[in-house]
Amino acid sequence: MVALSSRSMFQMFQSHMHAQPGGSRTHHTRLVTKDGHCNIEFGNVEYSDHVAFLLDFWTTFVEIRWRFVLLFFVASFTGSWFIFSLLWYWVAKSNGDLSGQNRTEEHVRCIDNVNGLTTAFLYSLETQTTIGYGGRSLTGHCVGTVALIIVQSLVGVFINCFMCGVILAKISMPKKRAKTITFSSTAVICLKKGSLCLLIRVANLRKTLLIGSQIYGKLLRTTVTADSETIILDQVDIDFMVDAGKDNLFFVCPLTLYHVIDRHSPFYELSVDNLPQQDFELVVFLDGVAESTSSSCQVRTSYVPQEIQWGYSFLPIISRTKVGKYRVDFSNFSRSVHVTTPHCAHCFQTDVDQRNHNSQNHPDHNQSGKQGIDNHGFQVIDIQDAMDVTKM
Repeated sequence: MVALSSRSMFQMFQSHMHAQPGGSRTHHTRLVTKDGHCNIEFGNVEYSDHVAFLLDFWTTFVEIRWRFVLLFFVASFTGSWFIFSLLWYWVAKSNGDLSGQNRTEEHVRCIDNVNGLTTAFLYSLETQTTIGYGGRSLTGHCVGTVALIIVQSLVGVFINCFMCGVILAKISMPKKRAKTITFSSTAVICLKKGSLCLLIRVANLRKTLLIGSQIYGKLLRTTVTADSETIILDQVDIDFMVDAGKDNLFFVCPLTLYHVIDRHSPFYELSVDNLPQQDFELVVFLDGVAESTSSSCQVRTSYVPQEIQWGYSFLPIISRTKVGKYRVDFSNFSRSVHVTTPHCAHCFQTDVDQRNHNSQNHPDHNQSGKQGIDNHGFQVIDIQDAMDVTKM
């Protein structure tokens, strides 16, 4: 009885997988995550002991996590204090200044009030931090102590400058500015200005602008060349544009990026049926310079076929209030509505070519019904009573 029920459950699961197109490819390994991190690891590196990272120590310290920066901050100061306290203890012991040593009345101290290792550590801390309580000090009778206090002061200044630079660099990293740039969770494919396009939304959550913004994309896929060579992560350029162009964007409100799917597009062979079975990753980049800090930053995200909706269009999110201000409704930022869209890019392009060919062969037929003057700024839209809204 148990075997029969297990067999029936397995058959139901198998039939369910066959009923869903691309069911065996529901999980895609991303190279770039949705928040822009690269999912890659390096193996068999020549410098297995990480010597290369130590040589580039500044970049290493800036990129490590905060917990390690704070640990190194505490260790560098306490370590330097303890090391120099051992040197001060050795100087005091060599001169016979410690308590318990036989001293004569004519004995000249090198350091006042340094009687053991604890007082030597306190003197080292007071010297490097320039506290100077006045209880412990140099007498000036020993030349070696003058050289040692100069070395400790220089080491303390170097540690202070280095740690302040690392903390300031980590706080002002351009990656933090990229956190306030967001992309839509999905991409859509629909008609735009008479062309089949792939659309993506991007928004700047701060009121300060990104100067000189540039938008571009890379299509990552596995290809096989004519020589039967398999290229993993083959990169193909994807051009994205907005209505105002592709360079030096006025990024004050959310923008809708679009890529025209024509014969030169790598998406030309896609259709609504074979899109879920595809195996590719679309990586979108946005480069710009932060207006407030003048630092360059790059924002990245990626889309897999399951995150691309065929036959949908984004809902409008910009409106004007009664007081004359423009309002952005981010609740509709990634929401889309179903629209009429061609079944595939190839059939749409073939239909467009056929209509252009007919218009060239029969120009009088096209002009016979035209009267008056064309208004190129007029746009016809279809208003539906009920919209099928999909929230991602």
